[in-house]
Amino acid sequence: MTVDWLRRPGDRPGQGPDLDTLLARNGALPVAGCYDALSGLLAKQAGFEALYLSGAALSASMALPDLGLITMEEVMHRARTVQRATGLPIIVDCDTGFGEALNVMRAVRELEAAGIACIQIEDQQFPKKCGHLNDKQLASADEMCRKIAAAKSASDTVKVCARTDATMISVEEAISRSQKYVDAGADIIFVEAMTSEDQIRQVRAALQVPLLGNMTEFGRTPQIPLSRWEALGIDLVIYPVSALRVVAKALDDFYRALKRNGDVSEHLDQMMTRRELYDLIRYFDYEKLDDSIAATVLEG
Repeated sequence: MTVDWLRRPGDRPGQGPDLDTLLARNGALPVAGCYDALSGLLAKQAGFEALYLSGAALSASMALPDLGLITMEEVMHRARTVQRATGLPIIVDCDTGFGEALNVMRAVRELEAAGIACIQIEDQQFPKKCGHLNDKQLASADEMCRKIAAAKSASDTVKVCARTDATMISVEEAISRSQKYVDAGADIIFVEAMTSEDQIRQVRAALQVPLLGNMTEFGRTPQIPLSRWEALGIDLVIYPVSALRVVAKALDDFYRALKRNGDVSEHLDQMMTRRELYDLIRYFDYEKLDDSIAATVLEG
């Protein structure tokens, strides 16, 4: 028996557009932030062609702050489940690389084995902080370059996205570091916490590699629509924690209403139906595999 039924056409890694193909298109690529397989699958169903597994969102989903507390195994497990569920190119946020050069190399090999498209590492010291908070501690540019070179030496297919938090010093320092990171082998540059379109223009003018823009909420970067990111020459735009924020607020509202009312009627019209959920996770496809499972008939 084959297991091709586990995937829809285009789900198998390598059959849909890969990250190189997506980056070669004109315009800015919107990359949906996800934190688990279900959120990734819903993003794919909505039409997104690439995903960003956010360390901040993954940490929050585990009720942990974004301080580099999650382990490589926890990140790898989540990355594998998202890849298995979606088959899309995924950029995986690996914070500071889980250690030094050897740790980064192992992370790359593990990600590559899972079919992941890109690893993102940053130039903060451990423990790291969210890029939009104060008092971040930067590692030296040379230390970051060693990690980038190590990642590239370990990779056959995985791209390296190098993030710099040096805008806390100046945009000039961020550009200087970024140029060194490109020389070390970075495929994509992510200048974190840019505060204006002028800064974005400066970075774009100085660097000739694909640039990633971070469209997070409640941070130092103003809200910029995708069309403006595109006009500014940015190649990819991530929305790292947006989905997690929406889900967390919805859950908070729901649990409070359930406790208050003693029933779920207030939220019934906001729920995904059983049929919608089963269609999303392909319940019936799995059921068909085993004749011992009676076919499910849904009411309504």
